Amino acid sequence: MNCRTAVTAAVATMAMAALLAGCSSLRPAPADLGDLLPTPLLLVGELHDAPEHQALQRDTVQQLARRGELAALVLEMVEQGRRVSRTGPDVTEAEVRAALDWRDDINAGAWPWSVYGPVVMAAVHSGVPVFGGNLPRERMREVMQETTLDALLPPPELERQREAIRNGHCGLLPETQIAPMTRIQLARDRAMAQTAVDVLQPGRTVLLVAGNGHVLRDIGVPRHLPPGQAFRVVAALSEDAGSALSPTQADRIWVTAARPPRDPCAELRSKTPG
Repeated sequence: MNCRTAVTAAVATMAMAALLAGCSSLRPAPADLGDLLPTPLLLVGELHDAPEHQALQRDTVQQLARRGELAALVLEMVEQGRRVSRTGPDVTEAEVRAALDWRDDINAGAWPWSVYGPVVMAAVHSGVPVFGGNLPRERMREVMQETTLDALLPPPELERQREAIRNGHCGLLPETQIAPMTRIQLARDRAMAQTAVDVLQPGRTVLLVAGNGHVLRDIGVPRHLPPGQAFRVVAALSEDAGSALSPTQADRIWVTAARPPRDPCAELRSKTPG
């Protein structure tokens, strides 16, 4: 999910001030993960257009791998059912991309290999398997009609998720599409939760990487984990992000430098007929 909203500089500054004042778990870098570990499942969020966040993910992979604690890497960026089983320093990027079906014609826009490749290869070269966790594309139309998915969240959280869909699409979606698109989001979260749980190993950590909206405790993947399943959540923001998170949504928040100015909603509107 695209978690960035178009805000003025003043609003962004106030949001960051509230975040800095109200979140005692703020950390600028991943080096200090000690108090979050051990955990069987570590959910790490990102803003997809902040390369610093993918760099933090790579560092986290390397840190856990060096300690022999990384069981698997699960990615939102790859469909459920895809995996890299053959690992080690001699495995090539071409082999990994083929195994994950990471093709330029599909992934380049949202998930460029140049950005995510270092995260993936850090795991593979460390001997760690990589799994796709996202809902397969061919199931999206089907789940849009599955009204039973609406019951996966309590009504207040379901409405918040729907509002996130509205904002993430810059208010351009017809209202009749909000509920179906929200079901896709819920199904994605459920798929990632299932994948992560399936690859858990005693005494080691499964690292799940996804957009911030997918990892938050109140509306994301944690809602779809088995009762009692232990996990920790790290979210990543940049200084220009307009939405502050509360300590109840994540155990830690990484804040990186502001991204280059751009208005994603203006870009989206220019591509939307009418």
